[in-house]
Amino acid sequence: MAIVLPDLCDAHGGVVRVADPIFASYGARRSYGGVIETIKCFEDNSLVAERAGQRGGRVLVVDGGGSKRCALVGDNLASQASVNGWQGIIVFGCVRDVEELGQIDVGIHALAAHPLRSVKRGAGESNVLVTFAGIDFIPGRYVYADANGILVAPTRLTD
Repeated sequence: MAIVLPDLCDAHGGVVRVADPIFASYGARRSYGGVIETIKCFEDNSLVAERAGQRGGRVLVVDGGGSKRCALVGDNLASQASVNGWQGIIVFGCVRDVEELGQIDVGIHALAAHPLRSVKRGAGESNVLVTFAGIDFIPGRYVYADANGILVAPTRLTD
């Protein structure tokens, strides 16, 4: 079932929050949604790699502080996320390996592409409230994304 954000907004406008339109779509999966799981990190994708390697089924929301100095997700992490059943990854930061990302069955939204990889020092926090693009991403709530944008809801909106 395809997720269509305009339809969700029309049906649930009073309960959804829509992110500022600052993201581009990079993954092969064009629409996705699920329970929010968060990581807060800055130019260090250690926790992102750890989570991508674990069983998913949710949407990983990565607050990279909006940095455009390196990528937090590339083709290797996206492939791991896809194999492990993650629905999508939203990155408040950059991705790399853009052509490969477009072939991997996982939804990916990010600010931009950058060819430089991040450092790996193990820094960051998991499952904390993160705020960017004008909305709060709260672990356990729901996020939906497609070519129209990204929205957050307190409860599940689709089957």
